[in-house]
Amino acid sequence: MRLAVGIEYAGTRYAGWQRQNGAPSVQAEVERALGRVADHALQVVCAGRTDAGVHALGQVAHFDSDSTRPLRGWLLGANSNLPADIALSWVATVADDFHARYSARTRSYRYLVLNRRTRSPLAAERACLWHAPLDAARMHDGLQALVGEHDFSAFRAAECQSRSPLRRLERIAVDRHGDLVVIDVTANAFLHHMVRNIAGAALLVGDGTRPAGWPGELLRGRDRRIAGPTAPPGGLYFAAVEYLPEAGIPAPARSGLSAMIGASVLPEGAG
Repeated sequence: MRLAVGIEYAGTRYAGWQRQNGAPSVQAEVERALGRVADHALQVVCAGRTDAGVHALGQVAHFDSDSTRPLRGWLLGANSNLPADIALSWVATVADDFHARYSARTRSYRYLVLNRRTRSPLAAERACLWHAPLDAARMHDGLQALVGEHDFSAFRAAECQSRSPLRRLERIAVDRHGDLVVIDVTANAFLHHMVRNIAGAALLVGDGTRPAGWPGELLRGRDRRIAGPTAPPGGLYFAAVEYLPEAGIPAPARSGLSAMIGASVLPEGAG
């Protein structure tokens, strides 16, 4: 039997999603917890691997098990064995050919920027602090050049292992909610550090260091060496994954955590 799960986590103390030797990972914790419920070792495959320090509210993963448990049993049993900074939000039975990664149509990330002079202990490792005033409308306009299918070499990490730099960016938007500037990005898939590199360029446009047309120039130049900084991981959230309706994956619900960070962590239109 194949099951899918929704996962929320604060990535601050983890070396990323992927299991690795000598460092804590989200994958290892989820596999350990689900394995205890199943009473056998199992492997969990996620929709999108997140880096060290990156959070998730809409991660989706699947696993196979011969153990017979009610869905509620999987959910409550796994959560009772997970650390406080990781939790399953739902469990669903899916078809044998469902694949959390390859069945996904789009993925959405959100990057949060706390734009004020003083730091906030409540936003520590949850949002990027930027002291200079940011023009969210200018950031939004400058990033529209990235929408569509392009070679995103200027926004991929040097260590990115993807065979192709081509990605289809469906939507990008920047909005302000008080002191919080929110960057939403939806694409068919992402390159390593792609969202954080886009955010880094957007910040320099927003504070006037670079012109509004700079992101488009970087895109056309395809040279990561002259692009903007990589924004810190703590402001990045894996927000949602979209599948075909027949996959049976629950639509993401808007999170009550929004009150804690000043804005909804799920992008507009999700759920």
